[in-house]
Amino acid sequence: MLHWFWFDFDSAAPPVQAWRRRLNSHANILKEFTVTFKEAIQMVRLGIRLWSYVREEASHGRKAPIDPFTRESCKPSASQGVPLGGMGSGSISRGFRGEFRQWQIVPGICESSPVMANQFSVNLYLSQPTIYLLHALIFISRDGGNKNYASVLAPGQHEGIGKAGDQGISSWGWNLSGQHSTYHALFPRAWTIYDVGEHWEGKSQSQPFLYMGEGTMESLATAKSSPPVTFAIAACETQNVSVTVLPNFGLSEGSCITAKDMWGKMVQDGHFDRENFNCGPSMPSSPGETLCAAVSASAWVEPHGKCTVAFALAWSSPKIKFLKGSSYHRRYTKFYGTSERAAQNLVHDALTNYKRWEEEIEKWQNPILNDEKLPEWYKFTLFNELYFLVAGGTVWIGADKRNGHHRSIEVDTTGIKVTEAQVNCNGAYLDPHSDDVGRFLYLEGVEYIMWCTYDVHFYASFALLALFPKIELNIQRDFAKAVLSEDGRKVRFLADGHPGIRKVRGAVPHDLGTHDPWNEMNAYNIHDTSKWKDLNPKFVLQVYRDFAATGDMSFGVDVWPAVRTAMEYMEQFDRDDDGLVENDGFPDQTYDAWTVHGVSAYCGCLWLAALQAAAAMALQLGDKYFAELCKSKFAKAKLAFESKLWNGSYFNYDSGSSSNSKSIQADQLAGQWYMASSGLPPLFDDVKIRSALNKIYDFNVMKVRGGKMGAVNGMHPNGRVDETCMQSREIWTGVTYAVAANMILSGMEDKAFTTAEGIFTAGWSEEGYGYWFQTPEAWTIDGHFRSLIYMRPLAIWGMQWALSLPKAILEAPKINIMERSLLSPSARFSLISETGVKKIAKKAKKRLMELELSLKILYSSKNILGSNCLRVTCFVAAFLFSLNGSRQSGTFSGLILAFILWLFTFGTLSKGGFIRASGCDVRVKR
Repeated sequence: MLHWFWFDFDSAAPPVQAWRRRLNSHANILKEFTVTFKEAIQMVRLGIRLWSYVREEASHGRKAPIDPFTRESCKPSASQGVPLGGMGSGSISRGFRGEFRQWQIVPGICESSPVMANQFSVNLYLSQPTIYLLHALIFISRDGGNKNYASVLAPGQHEGIGKAGDQGISSWGWNLSGQHSTYHALFPRAWTIYDVGEHWEGKSQSQPFLYMGEGTMESLATAKSSPPVTFAIAACETQNVSVTVLPNFGLSEGSCITAKDMWGKMVQDGHFDRENFNCGPSMPSSPGETLCAAVSASAWVEPHGKCTVAFALAWSSPKIKFLKGSSYHRRYTKFYGTSERAAQNLVHDALTNYKRWEEEIEKWQNPILNDEKLPEWYKFTLFNELYFLVAGGTVWIGADKRNGHHRSIEVDTTGIKVTEAQVNCNGAYLDPHSDDVGRFLYLEGVEYIMWCTYDVHFYASFALLALFPKIELNIQRDFAKAVLSEDGRKVRFLADGHPGIRKVRGAVPHDLGTHDPWNEMNAYNIHDTSKWKDLNPKFVLQVYRDFAATGDMSFGVDVWPAVRTAMEYMEQFDRDDDGLVENDGFPDQTYDAWTVHGVSAYCGCLWLAALQAAAAMALQLGDKYFAELCKSKFAKAKLAFESKLWNGSYFNYDSGSSSNSKSIQADQLAGQWYMASSGLPPLFDDVKIRSALNKIYDFNVMKVRGGKMGAVNGMHPNGRVDETCMQSREIWTGVTYAVAANMILSGMEDKAFTTAEGIFTAGWSEEGYGYWFQTPEAWTIDGHFRSLIYMRPLAIWGMQWALSLPKAILEAPKINIMERSLLSPSARFSLISETGVKKIAKKAKKRLMELELSLKILYSSKNILGSNCLRVTCFVAAFLFSLNGSRQSGTFSGLILAFILWLFTFGTLSKGGFIRASGCDVRVKR
């Protein structure tokens, strides 16, 4: 949405830690995975049903969430670079060689083909140098000299080059070899150093000039049936820089001014006519029509001098309209409004503020970049994987639904039960001047078009929690609301052809939808995800981690009913009363092609972790009975889990008798990863945890190309890759990062970085397969990809989380989960009524409000009566809370009593709601 860049004729260099590539590097075509004959036979019925579903959706003008049958005309290649755009405002990727591709302005629609008209170029003359900078083209000349060199600043030959009479872009000069030019990337910034010194008279090499920033584009366009998009381009005019414009030119012979005319004008004059400023605003394009525009800036540069010329590009598409009718205003319209002038205001702000933005970016990145203990590859890969927050089809809307939200279609729900839960979404209807962050969506991937796919968000969410915690909390609130909702509309599941309902109450949805997010969830329809065994535990684990990390008591109170409901829902899957959930003989978890029988290492470990997290959260919210239930079940389930799956060195894949039941799964300790990331006690003793991780390292990592590929999902104990199905033989990039994070938390840092470096080597290094800025979900051991530009690799931020656990996590209350429970191990969640859950949540929220009110009264007392009277007030308040606590028998009352007694003994109050005592600061968050 907003991009700034400048040309600097200087020797300044990008950061040492940036990712680099020569512009003449070969952008090889990427190889996609293929299924084996055995796998094809297994999936033939699914394939037929999926093909039929894709055709049905197409007949309604919609794209199916998963469509393996339609291929882009432009084959993917190793050409990506830092994407242009902001979170939730659309994106355009700029390849490292200069081309613009992967257009995602309209949510859920991605056009991967490059638009070659969007380019920079250079033109050199011999004499006193004058630099002409065109928004799309660059010319450097010497006054009074003859032309020596002119080229588009993108290497390679354009299709149709040299064609006689051509009026389009093939008439431009495409002469750059790229051999001496280098692209540098450290998200969100990118630099290209163009060294064209071999063309200067009398010199073998000139000082390089630097292009820096997030991009350029000149086309104006509108998309059919989608809200319009306005683009604005600008350059900053100074005493030494003169700016001219060309408001409109075309790419074909019938245009009034052609691309060839434009090129010729710049070659001859180095600028456009000043009268063009009086032409007025550009006219909108018609559907299918291509309009081009350009901005030129020229400046004098003395020999060995320096010159900086700043350009900016912005686009504005204030309204989002989903295919099934819902429309919203994007988040940035809160600050810039919805008029066409928004793009102009955005581009102005870029030119006036970019230096400050650069300083803030460096302030954020430098602590990591300057950490000598971290490997160099890790530093820039950590930041560059964040590209997905821009290129992952993100949508960010404003908080106030009443302002800009419309439902333009009706859904017939006659005779169908559709219930919507009431969950406090922390400001969804607040004043637009509040600090609420609105609602956020991002795709599972550009090939799997589902918003906020939750089993994948489990891995990726560490990035949002670390960098945008309020966004992360609001995503969890959306899912909490979904847990308590039901949608009885019928769907047919493609794996078995059986009918079911779209959303079951108590089940965490797989995703928030595709064509009408938030209103029509579970766009994924291959399996019935209400029977999946990982989604509900993942919800509980993420909620507790976020609750512990932020200390946001109001968030905990808001989502607690959904947490309890999610736990209660899972009890139906414990069919032998051993405390564990059992898988049902189909791929009922995130590995949705990998069948599981009985108790499984992956889902079982997640369930154990969820029991522990739920118990810890219940204790902190005052739900003591539920905490005791979870503790009782945990003790029972842990014994069953270890007895059924532990084989002396790792946990078996599952408790069944299939050929892969004893496979070594790389992701077998996912639940333990979350325990350590959340400050909770380990699920197993350290010997077992380290033994399992060492087994994964020795087999899943090191036995595949010497550790240069990442961790393969499944490995037989004999050292052969588990080829039971497509997913068992794949290497999942995000899972590898998660395994590495688990190793860091277990004190195995060297092995962790070796494990994760395999993803860098195979995906990001020059010797690898070319997956930079398009990291796929998976690749095979021969490097063939599945699903480019995917969410899960954001899990690398789980490694950074492990390396620098927040203070709130390190100081979280320690819960003794193995402490003897007062309840029978056979006690069931179903004994608790829904009314009781709501009462506990309301009681906790009431206590929170009482505490804040008491603190305000105490502070007022200090101001009015002085410190001595304050202590008397504290004593009285403590006595009243004590009486209330004894009547209610609530843990929360006891905590309040202890807190106020501590305050009475040691504390003094200060402004801002803080209590400062004994060198500690405490804030009650709401």
